[in-house]
Amino acid sequence: MDTYTHGHAEPVLQSHRWRTAENSAGYLLPSLRPGLDVLDVGCGPGTITVDLARRVAPGRVLGLDVSPAPLDEARALAARGGVTVEFAVGDVYALEAADDSVDVVHAHQVLQHLTDPVAALREMARVCRPGGVLAVRDVDYAATTWFPADSGLDRWLNLYSRVARHNDAEPDAGRRLLSWAHAAGLRDTVATTTAWCFATPAERQWWGNSWAGRATASAFAEQAVAYGLATPAELADVAAAWLRWAAADDGWLGMLHGELLIHV
Repeated sequence: MDTYTHGHAEPVLQSHRWRTAENSAGYLLPSLRPGLDVLDVGCGPGTITVDLARRVAPGRVLGLDVSPAPLDEARALAARGGVTVEFAVGDVYALEAADDSVDVVHAHQVLQHLTDPVAALREMARVCRPGGVLAVRDVDYAATTWFPADSGLDRWLNLYSRVARHNDAEPDAGRRLLSWAHAAGLRDTVATTTAWCFATPAERQWWGNSWAGRATASAFAEQAVAYGLATPAELADVAAAWLRWAAADDGWLGMLHGELLIHV
């Protein structure tokens, strides 16, 4: 049973709502066209899913998440936008879709949280039609960098990696996507990277507040304490470091992502 390191607390969903096809799935967009059927695994509150649905309409689009928690919000988003999307709870290791039944399988920030990403890739490839594409994108936490230097953020990165690995997850998934695809027997691949950059005052406030909240009120915070990896006081220090960074006039942060487009 996989453990989702972040959980679905409001500071987490706040960051998930920011994601769009443009800022999180640009490498996939040239492969899309009207009429394609899409399966979006790990859809969360549905912002990327709804964007993909607009691009492939009238194709069928299904967004799956392991938790029902964000799906009502996803359905409401699609309804407000007048976009036809189905959302459901699903298991990436045992998809209900038939073999060769969709043209595009997409998973954003999913493989890093799985105990067996290779098995997940095999299962996603199973439901993808010949000639279709499987698209995965994951951050590489160890490649995250920021300015100005802050020992509190150093502790955050170390703590996040320890919590994720305690869950048998891989926080540095971005660099491993190609190797996982090869282990799954998937060789027709195009590997790329893109980065998120947070540098304007508004971006810093948004991202810094999100992580300050996660450090004290999220599944990540609960797990860090439960695993004996941090105390509430230490988590408060991490939150304060994020707020210092957000307030810095010259604050800057970059997060590298690995991307893989797999032709099935």
